[in-house]
Amino acid sequence: MSEVREKALRAGQTTAVMNRLTTAQKNEALRVMADALVREQASIIEANAEDLQRGRENGTSSSLLDRLALDEKRIGGIAEGLRQIAELPDPVGEQLAEINRPNGLHIRQLRVPLGVIGMIYEARPNVTVDAAGLCLKTGNAVVLRGGSAALSSNRRIVEVLHEALATTDMPAEALQLIEDANRSSVDEMLKLKGVLDVVIPRGGASLINNVVENAIVPVIETGAGICHVFIDADADADMASDIVFNAKVQRPSVCNAIETLLIHQDFPVDQLRAITARLTEADVELRGCERTQALLGSGIRQATDDDYATEYNDYILNLRIVDDIDVALNHIAAFGTSHSECIVTNREDNAQRFLQDVDSAAVYHNASTRFTDGFEFGFGAEIGISTQKLHARGPMGLPALTSTKYQIVGSGQIRS
Repeated sequence: MSEVREKALRAGQTTAVMNRLTTAQKNEALRVMADALVREQASIIEANAEDLQRGRENGTSSSLLDRLALDEKRIGGIAEGLRQIAELPDPVGEQLAEINRPNGLHIRQLRVPLGVIGMIYEARPNVTVDAAGLCLKTGNAVVLRGGSAALSSNRRIVEVLHEALATTDMPAEALQLIEDANRSSVDEMLKLKGVLDVVIPRGGASLINNVVENAIVPVIETGAGICHVFIDADADADMASDIVFNAKVQRPSVCNAIETLLIHQDFPVDQLRAITARLTEADVELRGCERTQALLGSGIRQATDDDYATEYNDYILNLRIVDDIDVALNHIAAFGTSHSECIVTNREDNAQRFLQDVDSAAVYHNASTRFTDGFEFGFGAEIGISTQKLHARGPMGLPALTSTKYQIVGSGQIRS
């Protein structure tokens, strides 16, 4: 039996116990896990050094190495994240509806765990702990398959968490790590229908597309982000500048950063020049349509449809001058990924139309798209940002990792 199937089955064997755990038992397990990470931080940093050395030998960029690196401060932050999850309300067992039928049947709809979650993600080892904490808090078993770049770190982290869980009421086997770094291990997870209840991919577009296109296990699709800001004709120029700058520059590598700026043709040219000058000073490369080039100069590279369809995750921004809100909406519909979109306007009718017509998980009026985040939404933590429409959409907090069941209590009723 393969490692993937064996560990997924092992996780599945714990679901009955996980279902019976109380909130107090789950919270205690999370706190014990947090303490263990801090206590064993030296061995985790040692394992992480193996990943960093391998990365340097393989020519990994300095920015990716930084995302991969762990030190005492980062491990302390990861442990604190587990403690914060322990403080969040437990959605399992929450009653969503209660129905008393005329025939005497009493019906309740309750939140329950999803079951066994397969989590497929890339480099950062903090995701290993975040995903484990969120899944275990909601009574789910979890099978983790991280990127090969963090294999040594992830292996040691899960060893530490297993040792910690062995001292609690939570079964350690509910947390599994796939150590096979070959792509075939991902492909096998995607075919484990009936063993895994759901798969959640978290990473770049190629990873997400592979999972969505090839899985026969149900998938919660998380977010590649080709996000937009549309500056309307009468937008407050200072507000527009701040929102665009924040949405592009504050952290360009994340999925809620914008990739394209749409500008109404009647927005003042001098204000647009001020916005683009500010971006250029921050080393943002601008690519524009022909109308943008005519207004701002030929130094701006021509933007193509391929550019509009690219999630850069970098200091690159497309610009397009549009006739009106209709053209802006059509552009977003054609090139967006249903993640996060923003309109900057003082016209309430245009704002309401944008909020209603844009088919994305998060739609903003006069605020940066960078707020699409579980912590910023008040969820405390997130497993990812869903861009699909079924079950969960937007930042996925603890409730998104649950399903529901109906409990029906009768007194001998039969259906005629």
